[in-house]
Amino acid sequence: MKVIVTGAAGFIGSNIVRALNARGVTDIVAVDNLARAEKMPNLADREIADYLDKQDFIERIRADEFDVEFTAVLHQGACSDTMEADGRYMMENNYRYSVDLLDWCRRFDIAFIYASSASVYGAGPGFRESREHEAPLNVYGYSKFLFDQVVRRRLAERTAQVAGFRYFNVYGPREAHKGRMASVAFHFFNQYLESGRVRLFEGSAGYGPGEQLRDFVSVEDAVRVNLFFLDHPEVSGIFNVGTGRAQSFNDVACATVNAVRRGHGKAALTLEQLREAGTIEYIAFPPQLVGKYQSYTQADMSALRAAGYAAPFISVDEGVGRYIAARLESGEGR
Repeated sequence: MKVIVTGAAGFIGSNIVRALNARGVTDIVAVDNLARAEKMPNLADREIADYLDKQDFIERIRADEFDVEFTAVLHQGACSDTMEADGRYMMENNYRYSVDLLDWCRRFDIAFIYASSASVYGAGPGFRESREHEAPLNVYGYSKFLFDQVVRRRLAERTAQVAGFRYFNVYGPREAHKGRMASVAFHFFNQYLESGRVRLFEGSAGYGPGEQLRDFVSVEDAVRVNLFFLDHPEVSGIFNVGTGRAQSFNDVACATVNAVRRGHGKAALTLEQLREAGTIEYIAFPPQLVGKYQSYTQADMSALRAAGYAAPFISVDEGVGRYIAARLESGEGR
């Protein structure tokens, strides 16, 4: 098997490369932009056949100067900063790049598996893969939404697999380079080690302090979905990738703190105990996020299940617990 993984040094991309290696697949062309060199460690322990800078890659694709003997392209590369204000950059990087890569895959009958985002749904409240539920709140969400519309129009005429995944709130290993856009589990862990407390937003949009709800999904599950579709090239479409269960930021905070406590030989505490101890504190909701924040998300998993994906999804308590345990085992928090 010979594949291309874009965004290969990024969060989900590097976890996909890791999973492919575990299957014995090493004929991988890794594509990324390492202008931010802190992503490099995500590939340093992986086996790949070649690395290409994202700009060199897309220029060769646009000029039809690239080897076409590939099974699939797993397109994970994107600017994922939901606060990015440069719309021209976002549309070129997330939309136009994706359209050109889709066109190339269609010309040569190469499977195209790509990352979309639950941001296309905006404030909800519906999270099913249909047009009436889609109302992005920022240019990042719009870039993903617009590309999904291109895919929808072209699905009927495809000659090879085209599958897009609307990732909900993904967390897990190899996300440190994302900075402020890393998961809340990542930030809660760092906050707890630094100060002995974690900080959550006060109530907003009718939700109490820390009670805003998101569908938090482990990167392990996101990778398994990608590999399922790689194994089933007959399945195409746009699919939610979440757990189907909304959980609160309080749940993530408790799971994070208690995973650290377990790692240090201490008993778990309840949310009320953590609040009373001052371990969980609440800060003012940022005014710049008003009208741009998803206070509730919950993936409708019907389409993915109908496509044949039957594996269970990891809960926040289990998934965050494993993630934090791995960070502790790596030497963090000692």
